[in-house]
Amino acid sequence: MEKEQVLSNKIPTGEMHVVYFSSTSENTKKFCDKLGITATRIPMDMEESINIDRDYVLISPTYSGGLGDFKGSVPRQVIKFLNNENNRKHCVAVIGSGNTNFGDTYALAGFVLSKKLEVPLLHIFELLGTQHDVEVVREKIKKLWNK
Repeated sequence: MEKEQVLSNKIPTGEMHVVYFSSTSENTKKFCDKLGITATRIPMDMEESINIDRDYVLISPTYSGGLGDFKGSVPRQVIKFLNNENNRKHCVAVIGSGNTNFGDTYALAGFVLSKKLEVPLLHIFELLGTQHDVEVVREKIKKLWNK
C-alpha cells in the first residue's frame, strides 16, 4: 500500500464537526473528547446506523495484523457508515490512529480512507494520542474551516 498524500480544495461549511469510530478500548473517543470540537461516534453495533448531513473530519483507528497484512485495516463499522452516500459526501478530511507495534500498517486506515474518499489525511497519531497530537489536530481542523 503506497502512502501518498491527497490534496483537496473543498472548504467545509457549517460548524466544525468530527465523526469518529472507537472500539471498547475507547482510545479514539478519549482523543476526541480532548479536542473540544462537536463529535459524533459511529456506533459499534453493526445493526445501528447514523446519518450525517453536515461536513466533518473522520477519525478512524486501524485494525490490521501488521507485517504487510493490509486487509481489514478500516473497521467494518466505518465502512458501513461510508457506504451511505450522504455520509460519504460530507467527509472533508481524515485523521488516522494506530499502534506503532504493527509496523508498516501503523495508522493505515487513515491512508486508505484518504485515498478512497479523495480527501486529505490531516494527521496520524498513536493509540490515544499525546497532548501535542490534540493541539495539532485542533489547529488543522480550525485551519480547514478557516477559523
